[in-house]
Amino acid sequence: MFKTYMRLLGFAKPISRYAVPYFFFAALHAVFNTFNYAMIVPILNTMFDKNYIFVPVTEMPKLSFDGATLQLWLNYAYTHIFGNTWDIANVLMLLAVVLIAMNLLSNLFRYLGGYTVEKMRVDTVQRMRNAMFDSVIGKDVGYFSGQRKGDIMSRITSDVGVVQYCVTNTLQVLFREPFLIIGYIVLMVNISWQLTVFSVLFLPMVGLIIGSIVKKLRYPASQSQQRMGDMVSVLDESLGGIKVVKTYTATEYIKEKFHALNESLSETLLWMARRQQLASPMSEFLGITAVAIILIFGGSLVVNDSLSAAGFIAFIAAFSQITRPVRAFIDQFASINQGVASGERLFEVLDSENDIKDAPDAKEFDGLKEKIEFRNVRFSYDESREIIHGVSFEVRKGETVALVGPSGGGKSTLSELMERFYDANEGDILFDGVSIRDYKQESLRSAMSLVSQDTVLFNDTIKSNIALGRRGATDKEIIEACKVANAHNFIMESPEGYDTNIGDRGAKLSGGQRQRLSIARAVLKNPDLLILDEATSALDTESEKLVQDALTKVLKGRTSVVIAHRLSTIMNADRIFVIDEGHIVEQGKHDELLAKGGVYAKLVELQNVK
Repeated sequence: MFKTYMRLLGFAKPISRYAVPYFFFAALHAVFNTFNYAMIVPILNTMFDKNYIFVPVTEMPKLSFDGATLQLWLNYAYTHIFGNTWDIANVLMLLAVVLIAMNLLSNLFRYLGGYTVEKMRVDTVQRMRNAMFDSVIGKDVGYFSGQRKGDIMSRITSDVGVVQYCVTNTLQVLFREPFLIIGYIVLMVNISWQLTVFSVLFLPMVGLIIGSIVKKLRYPASQSQQRMGDMVSVLDESLGGIKVVKTYTATEYIKEKFHALNESLSETLLWMARRQQLASPMSEFLGITAVAIILIFGGSLVVNDSLSAAGFIAFIAAFSQITRPVRAFIDQFASINQGVASGERLFEVLDSENDIKDAPDAKEFDGLKEKIEFRNVRFSYDESREIIHGVSFEVRKGETVALVGPSGGGKSTLSELMERFYDANEGDILFDGVSIRDYKQESLRSAMSLVSQDTVLFNDTIKSNIALGRRGATDKEIIEACKVANAHNFIMESPEGYDTNIGDRGAKLSGGQRQRLSIARAVLKNPDLLILDEATSALDTESEKLVQDALTKVLKGRTSVVIAHRLSTIMNADRIFVIDEGHIVEQGKHDELLAKGGVYAKLVELQNVK
């Protein structure tokens, strides 16, 4: 727990930037706040002590919180302002001004301290969210296959929200509450050390009782964050697949699933709330009990003239206040305890290492010169079932190679290996005779473009989506890419042309339009290698023709790997590899494979391709 806590504090570095000013603000707030209650003694003496005799004071008294010294300070101030003539109205005016001034200063430094904590909180949250997002976005593609998107989103939003108070409460636990507690104790000791010793015996008892409640919150806090992640996952999946939910009349099932998770989360939160809410009433009850007992002991001191009535009232007021920072101190420890539980979930993400790493001496990929070669490549996603079985083939520069075959045969997996989303278990993939592992991933992928069946567009303008791979592209370059992709005309018919927002995942566009924007994005990047993964399989006939025309222009003279179910789209490929159950079972041109009468010929026959 301590290690996690210290790592969380690292997000507030340099912590001295916040701790040093907060130290002074908290100390000054405690001094002026305590002084307000110390003023009770001279106020009561002035108003109710009929035997009080005013003695002018011309020399500055010593600095102390006890009632006698404060009375001397009052007389000193009165003498220098009003002279030697005693007037109760003037005294009350002076006391009122002092109280206002002390309270103003107390609240000023309280505000400055609070603002410092808020600055620390905002900066810390910003760093945490940036670190989490950077870590998540930098993970291997394989990492996400074992994670729920909603849980990751929950960690970046909800967990960070809990952790922020764990970090910021540190300053209050270290400075503000201890300073207030010390200030009140100093005041109480100056009034009566006997009564203070008697009173302070109750504080450890309050701490032990509340501490036993707080320490049981850590596991439920972690459990509640897990439930929140599950609930966000269901919400994300349900909204993302709303058409499927409606089509299969699964609304009630989804509702029940969400309600069950929500109920479980609510039960956990209520259990935690019972514990948390019990802490404050319990401490207040113990505090009042202590005051009642102090009333007996302190009353006897007053009766025996060991303590003045004004001093006793001031002592009770100070003691009633000391329970407030004690309660706050305990509550902040509860927040820290919950924050550590959420912090552990954050570090699970931050500490997870990528399986795909650049070699220490990895070099930049400076463009394809000759060919891409698969050498006896074997691959399994989970090491339990091999997907690719010893595949070997070449893709020469400027050549269009097609991968076809039955679903589940491993075609898309080969393209993912080529982009190094995963590493082969055995064998190797070489670019110009150099292992793919010897290149930096970013430089390798910067030379590739992908157009897939599931077109990924963002809730942004058409221009921004197309320029994703080349952020510095000019408007002229973007328009030229769109013309190649047969997208320029429909873009110009959009309400704001290239500045039209396309909605969440391109929801305002048709399937064909989305696909043509994806092609335009790939064209603009001008890659050495273009990968088309089922780029037309989900389109209607008219859209397919427009997209296919665009692809024909794009593929001309470009190194390309085309994965296709619709064989009509790859008839003109330089070479066709037929993939079945992780093996290359046939290879050649369209006419050559037809003549063999094998797997490819049967696929052609099924699709009535001529």
